[in-house]
Amino acid sequence: MAQSTTTSAGASPDRLRRNALGVAAVTFFVVSAAAPLTAVAGGYPIAMLFGNGPGVPAAVLVVTLILLLFSVGYTTMARHISNAGSFFAFTSRGLGGLAGGAAAYIAILAYNTMQIGLLGLFGAVTAGTLSAIVGIDLPWWVWSLIAIAIIAVLGYRQIDLSAKVLAVLVIAEYIAVLILDATILGAGGAEGISLTSFTPDAFLSGSTTIGMLLCFAAFMGFEATTIYSEEARDPERTVPRATYLSVLLIGVFYTISTWCMVLATGPDKLLPTLQGLQDPTSFVFGLSDQYANSTLTTIMMLLMISSVFAALLAFHNAAARYFYVLGREGLLPVGLGKTHATHQSPHLGSALQTVLAVIVLAIFVITGQDPVLALFTWLTNVATLSVIVLMALASFSVIAFFKRSQELETSGFKTMLAPLVAGVILAIIAVLVVIHFDALTGAQPALAIGLPMLVPAAAVLGIIAAALLKNNSPARFAQLGAHQSGK
Repeated sequence: MAQSTTTSAGASPDRLRRNALGVAAVTFFVVSAAAPLTAVAGGYPIAMLFGNGPGVPAAVLVVTLILLLFSVGYTTMARHISNAGSFFAFTSRGLGGLAGGAAAYIAILAYNTMQIGLLGLFGAVTAGTLSAIVGIDLPWWVWSLIAIAIIAVLGYRQIDLSAKVLAVLVIAEYIAVLILDATILGAGGAEGISLTSFTPDAFLSGSTTIGMLLCFAAFMGFEATTIYSEEARDPERTVPRATYLSVLLIGVFYTISTWCMVLATGPDKLLPTLQGLQDPTSFVFGLSDQYANSTLTTIMMLLMISSVFAALLAFHNAAARYFYVLGREGLLPVGLGKTHATHQSPHLGSALQTVLAVIVLAIFVITGQDPVLALFTWLTNVATLSVIVLMALASFSVIAFFKRSQELETSGFKTMLAPLVAGVILAIIAVLVVIHFDALTGAQPALAIGLPMLVPAAAVLGIIAAALLKNNSPARFAQLGAHQSGK
């Protein structure tokens, strides 16, 4: 390990639980954050309706390739820097402490807005599903508060407990959707098996840009593999393997499932079918009734609840670890940099994330905002934009880092070409998200401008925090984002 990337901070008693997670556990965290069933049932029908219709499966493939390209540089740097504040750490070591401060605060914005936004979807899905199936009628926000309470307990305790919970939930999601895919393929779809979805005409139909952006949003969370690097066994191997495995697993699953959705109605009838639905998110459940049976539909509706819950837990853990890292590094109050004496969890960061969730949820409830159209849609799109910006910063950081430390890696493809191409593509995607933010969220013009502005506002606050640290403690500033030894 290069001298410039080491620090004694790893010897601190306030450290995360070492050697707790293997490749499978890290992968479960990441895949659950992507919420596969939620994306298939909720996100992709909307991508088809407002995006490029039957060309969405091809859009998924393109997004998968972009993320695999990004992963090349990302995982190469992860082999040399093990730090739970991944985007912050990579940016700090590559582009400097001030840029790292900006990335740190953008990451705090990203993972908190994603987690809190998902509370709206969880409340709405749970209230609707349990009312229809078992006749329990409670306001949506009651279910959101129940989720917050359960997640607060899991986030406070040791990390492998959360991993075990997520493993069960994610496996059940995949099995249910794959059963539906198999029944559609077995029946030959509505008009026979075809590859129409993967033709240029289908890909370029409708609004390809909106389709691509919504497909990209469905992958959010895959990048979090590096957040668990300090808790992973053999992180130099575990994190890269988990990253590639997550992208491929999510990408192949989404490609097959969206293709089956198109086959189920036929490419020509897909849009008329979606346009005729009062709620596009009921599309997949209708296909389950048609091609499988009502039992599978009921199971999928219940698993939709667990799917969103799994994503809530995964993003809570990510946010808690960023609070911990920034407290440890001096960019937030030092108390946040403490870990639990028994569980070695970032318990104070977890508690802070819980408090923030309750406060924001209360604001949306008191003001009478819609849990899905407002809380979920607005905040998760802010989170998506934030993560795309962070990924672009990370890509350019890889180039700068290895340019100064060429002895660490000899492959120009891994350290220059792949991260450069990925960084440029991601920067373009970020601009497109801002341009189309009104279409993505349905927000009024003022909000469509104001919500994306939260990202540069967070960056400015992070730069200020880093500048203050540089002024007060130059030595500590110089070590921002440094590798955390497992000793």
